[in-house]
Amino acid sequence: MSKLELGYGDILDVAAFNAECDAIALRLNGNQLQIRAALLPVLKAAITDGREAVRQMLYVDGSGIDCARRLSWLQDQLLATLFNVAISRIFGGKVDTVALAAVGGYGRGTLAPGSDIDLLFLMPPKISQDMHKAVEFILYLLWDLGFKVGHATRTVEECIRLSKEDMTIRTAVLEARFVCGREALVEELLQRFDAEVVEGTAPEFIAAKLAERNERHRKAGDTRYLVEPNVKEGKGGLRDLQTLFWIAKYKFHVRDAEELVKLGVLSRHEWRLFEKADDFLWAVRCHMHYLTGKPEERLSFDIQPEIAQLFDYQDRPGLSAVERFMKHYFLVAKDVGDLTRIICSVLEEQQAKATTGLSGAIVRFTNRPRKISGTAEFIEDRGRIALADPDVFKRDPISIMRLFHVADLNDLEFHPDALKAVTRSLKRIDQAFRESEEANRIFLSILTSRGDPALILRRMNEAGVLGRFLPEFGKIVSMMQFNMYHHYTVDEHLIRSVAVLSEIDKQEAEELHPLASKVMPSIEERTVLYTAVLLHDVAKGRQEDHSVAGAKVARKLCPRLGLTPKQTELVAWLIDQHLLMSMVAQTRDLNDRKTITDFAEKVQTLDRLKMLLVLTVCDIRAVGPGVWNGWKGQLLRTLYYETELLLSGGFSEVSRKERTQHAEILLAEALTDWSEAERADYVKLHYPPYLLTVTLEDQVRHAEFIRQADKAGHALATMVRTHSFHAITEITVLAPDHPRLLSIITGACAAAGANIADAQVFTTSDGRALDTILVNREFADDADEKRRAGTIGRMIEDVLAGRKRLPEVIAARSKGKTRKNKAFAVVPSVTISNGLSNKFTVIEIECLDRIGLLAEVTAVLSDLSLDIHSARITTFGEKVIDTFYVSDLIGHKVTSENRLAMVTGRIKAVLAEQDDELRDRMPSGMIAPAPRRGVVVKRKARA
Repeated sequence: MSKLELGYGDILDVAAFNAECDAIALRLNGNQLQIRAALLPVLKAAITDGREAVRQMLYVDGSGIDCARRLSWLQDQLLATLFNVAISRIFGGKVDTVALAAVGGYGRGTLAPGSDIDLLFLMPPKISQDMHKAVEFILYLLWDLGFKVGHATRTVEECIRLSKEDMTIRTAVLEARFVCGREALVEELLQRFDAEVVEGTAPEFIAAKLAERNERHRKAGDTRYLVEPNVKEGKGGLRDLQTLFWIAKYKFHVRDAEELVKLGVLSRHEWRLFEKADDFLWAVRCHMHYLTGKPEERLSFDIQPEIAQLFDYQDRPGLSAVERFMKHYFLVAKDVGDLTRIICSVLEEQQAKATTGLSGAIVRFTNRPRKISGTAEFIEDRGRIALADPDVFKRDPISIMRLFHVADLNDLEFHPDALKAVTRSLKRIDQAFRESEEANRIFLSILTSRGDPALILRRMNEAGVLGRFLPEFGKIVSMMQFNMYHHYTVDEHLIRSVAVLSEIDKQEAEELHPLASKVMPSIEERTVLYTAVLLHDVAKGRQEDHSVAGAKVARKLCPRLGLTPKQTELVAWLIDQHLLMSMVAQTRDLNDRKTITDFAEKVQTLDRLKMLLVLTVCDIRAVGPGVWNGWKGQLLRTLYYETELLLSGGFSEVSRKERTQHAEILLAEALTDWSEAERADYVKLHYPPYLLTVTLEDQVRHAEFIRQADKAGHALATMVRTHSFHAITEITVLAPDHPRLLSIITGACAAAGANIADAQVFTTSDGRALDTILVNREFADDADEKRRAGTIGRMIEDVLAGRKRLPEVIAARSKGKTRKNKAFAVVPSVTISNGLSNKFTVIEIECLDRIGLLAEVTAVLSDLSLDIHSARITTFGEKVIDTFYVSDLIGHKVTSENRLAMVTGRIKAVLAEQDDELRDRMPSGMIAPAPRRGVVVKRKARA
């Protein structure tokens, strides 16, 4: 591409720039400090104006690779001018004495706005001290200008020697490019590098680069489908393309990747994919650097919408502009993976042919392909499945599906050549292929395999087979959901869900999922469950609710796969209700009988309950790292057991009064070292909700806690216990009761950085509150976690005692913190229902999460004279769903339409307020104690 086409003349007037800099050096007559000071503003202006011109060109033509080349060209001009001024004007030397070469990424003639500048100053064997000073002058000016410069000053001989010893230096020299000075030195380096370093060492270099790539992928999460991908270092990013070019350049001695087409390594279509991927990724990276003003390589949520707008993406039904842009990104990342497989296949084939002599014959004999029992279409090549001949798929397209099935049955990896053949044969997966009874039977065998179905499905997806065979699945390939909850694209999430199901099915998850592992063997319809797990989110991105639309997809697709009408309806029901158990467990009071009866009415049978439990576990586990925790497991187990009890015969027939009396007797008997009078007095402190809800073990612990506090004369006291399996830390608070107590405690937890997972709140008959707050565990080590819990407990005591003011401590915690969810928009909503509970009015709010939100909402409910009987606090990424079970002060539901409207309005006002200001109405300490009835407050862990 010519300079005129790239618009270099609009970036910098080179002649005028050189003349101005030269004039400064002449006028100041070699005074280094004065010249440096005088040049600095001129250079800064040229860089600022030039980079802004390049930015505007990017906005106009959208070409990322041209943007990177323009920036590289601008850098070349700056360096050439500095080089000439330093050597000839300041130190009186000849510019053809030393050579300046660009290496690394800059050596390819591409730069992002925030890229480092990698330079190599090539010196002849003998050089004057002034030339070293000239190099220092150049470097100091570059640093003054704010550039990050990677540099080396070496002779050609040193470069050759170090390249042999260090793979990083070898890679840098591989891409060395002459910028200015003595060009012959650079030419000598490249010639000697090819002859003395590259020759005969391609296998060593390729192995090192692929190992580097694998380690880089491992650190980045080993998936190209992270919803905040690293554009440079992530899987399917620019570094992967650069690695391919390094390998191709080293192995095939090409200067341009297009030459790989002439060599037969890539087809013309594949080369166009290479170009498009390179250009797109460069455009994304350049926009990121320009937007953030720094070398930001992670495509984070807060800049994704702006870049989508710069690429001119528009909203479409079911998908926002940013989701459409990110789908494009992941499809490009997938193309990079395809190109990697293709080039690796060619490299391996050529390497095998290159092995000669006796050693080569021995290697070929030892590693010769072997027949695979039961198939004539495929062979085993060093633990990998390969094609017996190139025309296998041409003769019988169904063999594409068999390839993956045979690999699964024989626990074989895939030969790159086989996957390349699959990628190039995707058009053979047509309607006749999809309707083939054999193809569908094989697919179900893969899906329900006792081996590693997720691995095979992932290989099918990466090769493009899954989306071609299941067009409904193809629509969600590379689709992301723009929120902080989901960590992966939809297709990756579904495949990971199957991986979790397989883990449970093989009894490899008993410790993490004891109940799911226990019920799995009794599930007779494995095929139904595996199909539902694979398809549960297949209708994402549509205008219709994805659960409802997904059920319709299942009714259409399952008969084709070979499922019976009964199985099809069961799959459809599971998909339609796949969020039900999760939402009930996390947003409803499981101690409220109507919660269980309503859920049981929807589930209807134990078989459905079992399958829905396992599907729910798989779905949550596959969302992303850290989303699943033991407390979510406990909530699901509680919901399961309560519903199982109802479906198999109902709740206990023993009256509440009788059960309370029995609990009092058990507690009294458990206090073995207490006098009879102490036992009697203590048992009278507790109301029925406490005695019927809290385990006897915890009741005894509480008794000792209260006894010790009373002996010490402490009105306020806290106690800490950790639960490693549930990933929960328990903080028990004893304090004088108060209408705003819940608001104060939750606010104190927010101020201490604690994320509330659950709480049990009870009142004793002598007017004290016994509240147990459960917060998400932060440290793996118990000692560290107990210290953290102690800090939270002291914060609660300080706030309750009035030693610290809640608004101030929350404001201090919020100060300077960047809101991670600022890129998201969640329309605040308040829903009030009198039909979800027989005894209480249920208030549900949905909004963006923020520090102190729970404290503010509970304060408002207290202001409105509403008694909170229980609450569930659930966070899905940036969104929070809080549910409060309330009554008026005499224990009745709130039924007045005017009052309900007032509650809705007051809560909406809180949700709309700025999250960095805590309401002044929040109390800073205790007021007069007021007795309250015992209540249980349940709060769900924030994901």
